[in-house]
Amino acid sequence: MSSQQGSPTVRRLRLGQELRLLRERHKLTGAAAARELGWSPSKVSRIEAAKTMPSAEDIESMAKLYRVAEAKLDELFGLLRDADQRGWWEDYEDSLPGEYTRFLGLEAEAVCQRNWEPQVVPGLLQTEDYAREVVSAPRSIVRITHSGVRSRVEARMDRQQRVLYRPDPPDARFVLDESVLIRKFGEPSVMQAQMEHLLEASLLPHVSIRVLTMESLHPVNTGGFVHLKFAGFDDVVYLEQLYAGGFVEDLGRVAGYEAAFEYLGAEALDEDDSRVLIQRKAMLWRN
Repeated sequence: MSSQQGSPTVRRLRLGQELRLLRERHKLTGAAAARELGWSPSKVSRIEAAKTMPSAEDIESMAKLYRVAEAKLDELFGLLRDADQRGWWEDYEDSLPGEYTRFLGLEAEAVCQRNWEPQVVPGLLQTEDYAREVVSAPRSIVRITHSGVRSRVEARMDRQQRVLYRPDPPDARFVLDESVLIRKFGEPSVMQAQMEHLLEASLLPHVSIRVLTMESLHPVNTGGFVHLKFAGFDDVVYLEQLYAGGFVEDLGRVAGYEAAFEYLGAEALDEDDSRVLIQRKAMLWRN
């Protein structure tokens, strides 16, 4: 599914958001709406939070209660149709954490993403060999099977094509700690190829890669994160953890991560100097 058709994950969230706004404009609490509809309050809550997919009949009932105009009802049904589609990431959902598949669904419709990474090359910029080493590295801790490693690497490669190389790619900005360039994953040839791939990716018009050197000030004490921005939808921050991932959706905290990224970017080398440093590291790995 192309981003022009819309991500079903984002469509589910937008459908829930629209239904909540319609209820609030009609000055009904969730509990009051549930009583009028003959539902449990939890059903209304779960539909609005995109945790439950409403049926067409549910949409009709809510629209009738909220006195929705015909044009708005058609819009809601359009969102429902899109929300019921499959996303490309669902082909890999058996081998990926649930939070991460939700992230992929959100990323599919992001117009901009900001990625800070202090430990490894971000997944969108990894070569296949480097990705295999990264996914395999914690296997003794998180118990990923060989087939699971293969599936995760395939998903990572597919993700790159669906995001960075799609017809309408997002504005992708990356800030990497210099240690990312010298932390070894696999043979030196794997690292050399990875550095060369970073250089190639940095030349894409919609990609910015900057390196925070060891000498730079770095008072922002946070692990890696991805800040996603959407057209007409609230920003989301994704945090990757050892066993799963987490989301930051509170607007105040999201703004904090946005400020942190801007600070890290300001302290990092500019794009041209970052390329020079990456090229230097590639030569070191060659030796």
